[in-house]
Amino acid sequence: MTHLPIGSTARLIGAGLRALLVLTLVCGVVYPLAVTGIAQALFEDKADGSEIKDRSGQVVGSSLIGQRYDLPLKKGQETPGPDLKWFQPRPSNGLGTNSVNTEYSLLLSGATNRSGDNEELIRWVRDAKAAVVKDNSTATYEVRPADVPADAVTSSGSGLDPAISPAYAELQVHRVAEQNDLGVEEVEDLVAEHTTGRLLGFLGEPQVNVLELNTALRDLIRDPGGPGR
Repeated sequence: MTHLPIGSTARLIGAGLRALLVLTLVCGVVYPLAVTGIAQALFEDKADGSEIKDRSGQVVGSSLIGQRYDLPLKKGQETPGPDLKWFQPRPSNGLGTNSVNTEYSLLLSGATNRSGDNEELIRWVRDAKAAVVKDNSTATYEVRPADVPADAVTSSGSGLDPAISPAYAELQVHRVAEQNDLGVEEVEDLVAEHTTGRLLGFLGEPQVNVLELNTALRDLIRDPGGPGR
């Protein structure tokens, strides 16, 4: 077996340490700082997580991730009821809780993974439609089962869809107006302000971001005479 001289071994170790130092600085410091700097300079909003802020400047969430608007869980309930003061998002039956890290209850994104003729999925849709009709019918506005759009009773592929269709938002207008002592036209204007069209005029479908809409609704409730009102 051939042994390298002590001097050669030392030079190899030194070269390896220098390479490690250089690569650590380039890949662990310079590159992350450069990418972060470019992202902050050119895409600050996206780089910060597409945050949504209320009128006071407080961050209330991300425009990319949906949120639930539920009442506190009552004793004996398995699932909380919806807080009818707010616009409701799509159902999220496909979500579960983390069963590996039991210290925290984490949302897992995903679809229901059930076929269209699955009995449980059909029951979910029927129950969801009945709830949408019941919750959104008021003394002066009746919701018919045929008025309920598909996104009101089905979850998205991820279960975290932040947006709903304009049709589902419009269906909720009368209930939200009644619950918050607002005029129907006032709430309709709010929905129209937060409806985005198709990307480039032909990609995707018009949609309403629920968190952005509810944040604007909360600002309106707190300050009915605010800017533009």
